[in-house]
Amino acid sequence: MAKVVLTVMVVVLLFAAAAVAPGAEAACDALQLSPCASAIIGNAAPSASCCSRMKEQQPCLCQYARDPNLQRYVNSPNGKKVLAACRVPVPSC
Repeated sequence: MAKVVLTVMVVVLLFAAAAVAPGAEAACDALQLSPCASAIIGNAAPSASCCSRMKEQQPCLCQYARDPNLQRYVNSPNGKKVLAACRVPVPSC
């Protein structure tokens, strides 16, 4: 359980780091996807909040996919499952 909590915290910190990265667009805030962390890291179903945020951040997904700190989450099998469950197209960057 502690490993899961630590992993979720790391993902949230990575999202936060990307959100304040130099040159980041104002509308793109990876921290807004923190409600999706348990679904992307684990096998939890994405919440309504997760899907709402995923749809809001959809224009930013290519930016996140190019970020070395975030790309493994966007491109992961669970990341793609979350996108599908939320009916957000997988970005083709």
